[in-house]
Amino acid sequence: MIQFDREHQVFKIDTPHTSYVMGVVSGKYLSHIYYGNYIKTCDMGYLLDLGTDFLQEASLDEGEKVTLLDRLPFEYSFAGIGDFRQSCLEVVSSEGQRGVELVYDSYEMISGKPELTGLPAAFGGGAETLKITLKDPALKLRVVLSYSVFADSDALMRSCQVINDGTEDVFLERVLSACLDLGEGDYETIALHGSWARERHMERQAAGYGTYLVESKRGISSHQSHPFLALVSPDCTQEHGEVYAMNFVYSGNFFASAEKNQFGAFRMAMGIHPDGFCWKLAAGESFQAPEAVIVYSDAGLDKMTHIFHDLYRDHLIRQQWVYKRRPVLINNWEATYFDFDHKKLLAIAKEAADNGIEMLVMDDGWFGKRDRDDSSLGDWTVNETKLGDSLESLVSQVNALGVKFGIWFEPEMISPDSSLYREHPDWALQIQGREGSQARNQYVLDFSRPDVVEYIYQSVAAVLRSANIEYIKWDMNRPLTDAASAYLTKEQQGEVFHRHVLAVYALQERLLAEFPGLLLENCTSGGGRFDPGMLYYSPQIWCSDDTDAIERLTIQEGTALLYPLSTIGAHVSDCPNHTVGRVTPFATRAAVAMAGTFGYELDITKISQEDRAQIAAQVKTYQENIDLIQQGDYYRIASYQKNKRYDCYEVVSKDRKKAVVVFVQVLAEANMHGHILRLKGLNPEGRYRINGKCFSGDALMQAGLLVKRPWGDFQAEVITLMEEE
Repeated sequence: MIQFDREHQVFKIDTPHTSYVMGVVSGKYLSHIYYGNYIKTCDMGYLLDLGTDFLQEASLDEGEKVTLLDRLPFEYSFAGIGDFRQSCLEVVSSEGQRGVELVYDSYEMISGKPELTGLPAAFGGGAETLKITLKDPALKLRVVLSYSVFADSDALMRSCQVINDGTEDVFLERVLSACLDLGEGDYETIALHGSWARERHMERQAAGYGTYLVESKRGISSHQSHPFLALVSPDCTQEHGEVYAMNFVYSGNFFASAEKNQFGAFRMAMGIHPDGFCWKLAAGESFQAPEAVIVYSDAGLDKMTHIFHDLYRDHLIRQQWVYKRRPVLINNWEATYFDFDHKKLLAIAKEAADNGIEMLVMDDGWFGKRDRDDSSLGDWTVNETKLGDSLESLVSQVNALGVKFGIWFEPEMISPDSSLYREHPDWALQIQGREGSQARNQYVLDFSRPDVVEYIYQSVAAVLRSANIEYIKWDMNRPLTDAASAYLTKEQQGEVFHRHVLAVYALQERLLAEFPGLLLENCTSGGGRFDPGMLYYSPQIWCSDDTDAIERLTIQEGTALLYPLSTIGAHVSDCPNHTVGRVTPFATRAAVAMAGTFGYELDITKISQEDRAQIAAQVKTYQENIDLIQQGDYYRIASYQKNKRYDCYEVVSKDRKKAVVVFVQVLAEANMHGHILRLKGLNPEGRYRINGKCFSGDALMQAGLLVKRPWGDFQAEVITLMEEE
């Protein structure tokens, strides 16, 4: 529900359990007033400490304008006029002068939620949107702030659009999507950090004076950092304390900050990273910033997680796939790497079919002259000599076994050793007069060029049209460097990073339009682009190239903090693990992979008969619980990252009749008793059957469930709870 109290000049946006309040000071500045638990009143202007309860009566002393701007809590901050905190908008005029001042102009309330042109964004029924227009009369700029809420969610979606109503070009050097001024308080930050093969490790620390910054300038969102930031109260746990969280619906360079100023007040801000960004906004043109999701919780991290999970399932992931049962797949990458032909793939597919696996994915190495990673990217034609068969014939033979077929692409890259590069060297991003920087023996295609994007689309689509391909793994294996384009003018070179992301979105949107049944899984050398922007196009994302079960405990804990388990690509892989060399039991690898889109990443024809004999039962267990995994509420019971001994999570159905608990003992300890696991989310009046025994829901939550310590390291147990009728 959205209200405007005209008397007090206050806007109030309500979700089922929260209120967001802002007001117009003296008819000029849009100021943030309150965000937290639901309140009835709109009359809260007194919180701004301007000497009056009626904001329109506030006196603005022009002699102390800078003093006021430096302390006022702005809804959308601007640079160069007097607010020295993190700004959302920085503009350079046609005269080369910096400075912008936004004043209130008007508002509009809309039933529903408009799309963001060219960008992923939350969607669905039961939405209301508030649009507030701010203007800079000197620059003739219009800034439209959008706030959207859904009737079934406590999340708030924010974005902004900048329009040039003047006759001269201006240059946008910073256009963040949102800021949130919280006022004075004690907070700690929570962010997700890591690197390739160890993504999204949670880090928590006290927030002191100055700026805490989480960022990516690599052209992708989420290996080293993640487009998420939370401020939490010092007493915040999984179940208690306050959380203010922001997550960015974007897949490129991002900027997220939490700043404590000289008055002890906090400002959070999030948007496209300003470094390397400069957008030429010509007269009459507009720029749309991506969407930021803001969440408040008064009951700790579990509640925050549930708000994000439900929002993304109900309002971001395409509805065709959000609750549809995904196929259990086997990928040949770690099984064969580049060394395969149709006979090898058919042998894997036959053994997979015999064990209940439903899809074969042919990974890197099927195209051009691709026998190593140093050639052929861009030459998306099937190497029938290597396969020993046509793609159409191979897919038909796999389908005849009752197995679906999927394929790997890396459409954003080009190999120096490729026909495409020899014909079009200017299609790679490159700085004139400088030797290009390779990573993984490849360059990045210039996706600001329409001819490049069209070539890639037609190349990928031609392969999909040629055979019954039902799944794509879309990979991207290096960061963006040499971010200069031979196509763009010198004034537009700061647009390369953002144009690349927009082109990726457009390509995936176009593919899904032509192939509406396609299951798309994004991958960026593992989890390098695991973000809400990608989830809008693909219902699942490869979580990490590190498939070791123990490493995955921390990676998947951080990922599930924000994203539903149904989005997390997780497979059972070979041992010794190809990344860290660890040997873990086959059953443990399967238990850990259940926290995601279950599958296999190994040569099923070569593993031991003992391991192979477990696969059919593992697949059956996953299929029996897939509805729960896709739709249930996720709870963190214990964290291996924190205790360094064991890990545990729980998923509970929305009706609380069924739950699954996954417990992993990482390191065995001598002369120790069993673990007491205090479960969550159950019906306290219900009785739950576990392994033939019956327990009361309140006892399981208040006193706990005893799990006897297994013998040995790296042991796992999957425990199913069913409420008795």
